Amino acid sequence: MNSIRENVKKLLSEIPAGVSVVAAAKTRTDDEINQSIDAGIKIIGENYIQEAERVFELVGKKVEWHFIGHLQKNKVKKAVRIFDMIETVDSFELAYEIDKRSRTEGKIMSVLVEINSGREPQKAGVFPEQAENLIREISKFENIRVRGLMTMGPRFGNPEKARPFFKQTKEIFDRIQGLDISNVEMKFLSMGMTNSYRVAIEEGANIVRIGTLIFGERDYDKA
Repeated sequence: MNSIRENVKKLLSEIPAGVSVVAAAKTRTDDEINQSIDAGIKIIGENYIQEAERVFELVGKKVEWHFIGHLQKNKVKKAVRIFDMIETVDSFELAYEIDKRSRTEGKIMSVLVEINSGREPQKAGVFPEQAENLIREISKFENIRVRGLMTMGPRFGNPEKARPFFKQTKEIFDRIQGLDISNVEMKFLSMGMTNSYRVAIEEGANIVRIGTLIFGERDYDKA
């Protein structure tokens, strides 16, 4: 089995220029995360606030931090203190709370609006047709900057099956970019994970969220 360092070096050598890798560090130890950083990872993604707090204490600000999980409103205060970007904004209420806490912290929080491209009822994110209205509402906040879109897309064994969902999200991204909404900078499109990141990049992703390919499988992934 390759080491984390070898995995990162290989991945970064294959990723096109202009595409950023977020190391999805859910359940990973601070040692594993530090190994990935030493190998060249510049952005750490966390799904859970409690876990992020612990790792952040040990790793600190030598990398950028993205929140990539479902964010509960009662955890926003802590999230704003730790993270440089929240990739999973999917409601006005959540955006309102982020804006309020960011104002208290004296910072402008970069956010991505999460698109539920697969229209899966069990998943977070707004449906594609709701994206523009939500972005227009959020754009009125002074301490938030909408900087793009994120989608999970349905999980398939065959990554080609994810392509239509990535394609649709890129179409939304391009359309909103063309609207030139004040206080909105459509710069980042976060799509694709270990299984599907190559297809996501082909469809326009410039952020990919990679866990298993960097850190190896978790024990429960092998089950």
